[in-house]
Amino acid sequence: MSKQKVECRAYAFDVGSEEIEGKRRLTGRPIVFSSRTNLGPFDEIIEPGALDNTDLRDVRFLVNHNVSMIPLARSRNNNENSTMQLMPVADGMDIRVDIDVDNNMDARALSSAVDRGDITGMSFMMVGIKDRWENPRGEHPTRHIVSIGRVLEVSAVTFPAYDDTSIELRANSEALDSAMESLDSAKAVEEQEERTREEKKRRIMLLMEVNK
Repeated sequence: MSKQKVECRAYAFDVGSEEIEGKRRLTGRPIVFSSRTNLGPFDEIIEPGALDNTDLRDVRFLVNHNVSMIPLARSRNNNENSTMQLMPVADGMDIRVDIDVDNNMDARALSSAVDRGDITGMSFMMVGIKDRWENPRGEHPTRHIVSIGRVLEVSAVTFPAYDDTSIELRANSEALDSAMESLDSAKAVEEQEERTREEKKRRIMLLMEVNK
């Protein structure tokens, strides 16, 4: 697709925490592979390998995708000095975040919410998606995300359940438009392939008639 549109996904993965040298460390998994989710008009699966060529050079850590807030942490080139570490694993991507609860009010609020169990999941914002569709002309197709171009940010989220992401996706009309444009394109390709097959069959039948 010519335009890259931002899409968000959330997962019901517990946010862990511990105290490390006066800082609060949060851990979690914002990206999960091979997990089927219902996003309303279609299902979606992020395939293993989708992060193989992903740009992770500059990723912020926020709360509920609030891009207006000061980031609570940031990964720059995923180096050891960054306040957030991104760790691709076989099942997706884990993160480790060190937040400054002594000097940042938002960090203290998040830390308290994690302790109370009010924040129990993580989400991520992505662009540059490459996908393929299973049964695109069916009643409920499946979108397979095979490549993610860039992860823009990771968030601790209030509504983490992946089954509930349809609410978030519908609210993000640009993301839904992006997915539906991709689906329309997949439908068109499949229809063209079917027309090509039918034309080949017709030509074969005509040749058979001629050679009788």
